[in-house]
Amino acid sequence: MTPSPPARPGVRPPAALPVAGLLVVTAVWGSTFFLLKDVVDRVPVPDFLAVRFVVAALALAVLFPKAVGRLSSADRRVGVVLGLLYGIAQLLQTVGIQTTSASVSGFITGMYVVFTPFLAALLLRTRLGWAAWTAVALATLGLGLLSLQGFAVGTGELLTLAGALFYALHIVGLGRWSRSSEAIGLTVVQLATVSVVCTIGALPGGITLPDRAYDWGVLVYMAVVAGAAALVVQTWAQAHLAPTRAAVIMTMEPVWAAVFAVALGGEALGPRVLVGGALVLAAMYLVELAPSRAGLESDLEPEPEPAPTAA
Repeated sequence: MTPSPPARPGVRPPAALPVAGLLVVTAVWGSTFFLLKDVVDRVPVPDFLAVRFVVAALALAVLFPKAVGRLSSADRRVGVVLGLLYGIAQLLQTVGIQTTSASVSGFITGMYVVFTPFLAALLLRTRLGWAAWTAVALATLGLGLLSLQGFAVGTGELLTLAGALFYALHIVGLGRWSRSSEAIGLTVVQLATVSVVCTIGALPGGITLPDRAYDWGVLVYMAVVAGAAALVVQTWAQAHLAPTRAAVIMTMEPVWAAVFAVALGGEALGPRVLVGGALVLAAMYLVELAPSRAGLESDLEPEPEPAPTAA
């Protein structure tokens, strides 16, 4: 039987810090849409993902060479499982977007915000109140307004929906197993696993490397900042946040994407963007700032970690 990971340290960070960390992560993720707009026309997406995650894993392992060694065997197995979930989600989303539009793909991928509370209730026995479900509904409506221009269900949409399910499983898994004291080591194992999964997915057609300095710059940013650093922060933050709460916060990604597109890409700020962003912010208000939190009390924090056991 797999031993339980050791308990989280008793000292918790200020309540706003994990939330702020996830918001920074979503801002970094949101910035990538603007940067990737031209690069993926020159480098196939599966190849880009494979190289990105290899660079991310190597960079973090070089910067923190002892991090993985401090993990228990149970922690390493957890990291592999989480990496497989995330890697499979990446591949499904990548294959799916080949036969659907980017906007529809973005909306369907965001459906992890719907899957997460159901999976948390099923796998973690989490009880959610009215405010949590209302926040999920508001975030979903906001995602639809931000992303959708039309919708039809085909193979690409179904594959992307399956990817969203795996993203939700990753969020739930992080909420259950991540420990702030071992966030870096756990992230290295996840990234190494994701790099293997994505490389396997890219191998059939051969791996094409970027051939210009700008593309390499974007790839390094995606690997080091939006990959390694962002996953470290997400892993650390989710040690202190329940899965549904984290999922709602993470729906800020398309809001940031719209902000960057308007500020740096010259896109128009239309009513759909304003209303969609407002709905996502309203969902954030419900899970973070509402004065009455009765509807969220059972989903505010992850379940207490079990006592440490011998490996």
